[in-house]
Amino acid sequence: MKKLPWRNSLLLFLTALIWGVAFVAQSVGMDYVGAFTFSFSRCIIGGIVLIPCIWFLNRKKEGNREDSQERDPRKERRVCVTGGICCGMALFLASNLQQFGIKYTTVGKAGFITALYIILVPVLGLFMRKRVQGKVWVSVVLAVAGLYLLCITDGFSLGVGDLLVLLCALMFSVHILVIDYFSPRTDGVKMSCIQFFVCGILSGIAMLIFEKPSLDAILHAWMPILYAGVLSCGVAYTLQIVGQKDMDPTVAALILSLESVVSVLAGWVLLGESMSLRELSGCGLMFAAIILAQLPGSKEAGSVSNERKTA
Repeated sequence: MKKLPWRNSLLLFLTALIWGVAFVAQSVGMDYVGAFTFSFSRCIIGGIVLIPCIWFLNRKKEGNREDSQERDPRKERRVCVTGGICCGMALFLASNLQQFGIKYTTVGKAGFITALYIILVPVLGLFMRKRVQGKVWVSVVLAVAGLYLLCITDGFSLGVGDLLVLLCALMFSVHILVIDYFSPRTDGVKMSCIQFFVCGILSGIAMLIFEKPSLDAILHAWMPILYAGVLSCGVAYTLQIVGQKDMDPTVAALILSLESVVSVLAGWVLLGESMSLRELSGCGLMFAAIILAQLPGSKEAGSVSNERKTA
């Protein structure tokens, strides 16, 4: 039975909400620890948080005999591990490129460039023989225009940090497309758990090579690390995998890009930062793009989902 797209959209919006607020935790945590140390800590916590969830869901599935008879356990396990490793490697590159890029550029530029995955996802999808509806391309243009108004307040130029964040946007695009491929074929929660441990292990190796981690520094950053690990990793990335199941990856990218809108709103509400008319206009364009992308399309356009399932 096909899930309602608005249910998936809500899950992805909650993901963007958590990620947007997590920006505060991430910036505070970096005052105490390095980028690789922060990524290692949050991902390991995120993976550990999901273990009891997996145990509970497995107990629930044991009572469904019909479901267990239809599946090949060994094949599903192989797909889950492969998907988790691929997602974990993409997440490792994307998250750490973003963190290092932020050191050399402004937060506004970083937010705008990272959200270019809105454009990169459908462009990369074309190489995977995925057709994109015309209304989605219009939504992409509206969303990018909104992000520009929201994030860029001064002159725009590309530096070293900007290029690092651009590579981060490319890797987040790959991450979204990898999830789009594997999530309909396996258990999303298990795959999410594997991706965190893979990302955490890779970040831990880089941490030992390039940084000098200390337990005291990690303990000083316990609150932002815990938020990023439990909510941003354990909850949000799992919601992303579950929400993207049977959903157009371009539309998913548009909804996830609301992270930048939420981060500005979080600064406004939690930190008392004011919003200009320009920034409010950017938020309005972003929401318009999301609504347009979610409007029912033509019967011909609906064949995109069917092509993706049979690919």
